[in-house]
Amino acid sequence: MFMGEYAHSIDAKGRIILPADFRQELGVSFIITKGLDGSLFLFPQTAWDEFAAKLRTLSIADPNARAFARFFIAGARTLECDKQGRFLVPANLRAYANIGLKQDVILTGADARIEVWDKEKWLRYAGEVDPNITEISTQLAGYGITI
Repeated sequence: MFMGEYAHSIDAKGRIILPADFRQELGVSFIITKGLDGSLFLFPQTAWDEFAAKLRTLSIADPNARAFARFFIAGARTLECDKQGRFLVPANLRAYANIGLKQDVILTGADARIEVWDKEKWLRYAGEVDPNITEISTQLAGYGITI
């Protein structure tokens, strides 16, 4: 399980240092793809395989199902960290997440995946969600999730 929040910078070559806490669980090779809310998702290979298997169960006759699957699969790439624990974020994914070179990013653990955010976007998102978390938790009680 990935947990925690880490601040890093993307270097001039488009690389981000993966926190040591995440490296072992993520594995040697992993998947990066577009995420929700303008973030990027990093999946260990096994978690990606499970997610992709679920996508394959969607009906290709359903336009929303096709769009959902394309969103995640079309931009996906397999990556590895270098000896310094850095991974290269492909240019198309940097553009999607609005992450420029030499810019601050936030990596967050999100259970089975890691999310990569532009720092300013993450701070805005957290600023919107945090004050509403009580209301959100009440709505999720219908799913059997309680605190």
